Amino acid sequence: MRPYIKEFFTHFDICVMCVLLVAGWTVILPHASEGTIWLALIMGMAGYALSEYMIHRFLFHMKPPEHPLLLTMLRRLHYDHHIYPNELHLLFLPVWYSLPVMVGPVLIAYLVTRDTVLTIAFVTGVISFLLYYEWTHFVAHRPIKPITPWGRWMKKVHLWHHYKSEHYWYGVTNPLFDVMLGTFRDEQQVEKSETARNLEGKADSRL
Repeated sequence: MRPYIKEFFTHFDICVMCVLLVAGWTVILPHASEGTIWLALIMGMAGYALSEYMIHRFLFHMKPPEHPLLLTMLRRLHYDHHIYPNELHLLFLPVWYSLPVMVGPVLIAYLVTRDTVLTIAFVTGVISFLLYYEWTHFVAHRPIKPITPWGRWMKKVHLWHHYKSEHYWYGVTNPLFDVMLGTFRDEQQVEKSETARNLEGKADSRL
């Protein structure tokens, strides 16, 4: 396990997010006695949990766009990950994507609260859950046996998404929104998809 922990925490995109996480906690810990801080933190986590599902399903699995720049971006963010699911550099969300995506929620949080510390608490919650997502996703694709039964089950479910059908099981950290929105199925009742390994539907010599 130790080599994989090192592999995870020395990756550039994870390092950046860890630095931001520490900075966020440094700001909010002096205010830890305030209930609103913890509420903002939890809301940030919940917001990322929802976006994990929505972005994965509706953006990362959208029909391949005709615009070459958008197609290149989606290939890096997800399409190529389905072709080469175990390649390390494709497992993590790049900071050039993650940081701009956070700008909108951060602005909304500030406009609602008009409070810098509460906004930082919200963002810290977002980053905390993002790192949890990244670790869960990393474990799913590396030769690691999760410690808990829950972790082992979620790894199995995520691999169904890659090797059985890309139309189901979008949740990486949890199946809540899959269950709520009808994209969780009994794996035995789902037909194997011919495009699970290639979302653009093109042949690839490395498959």
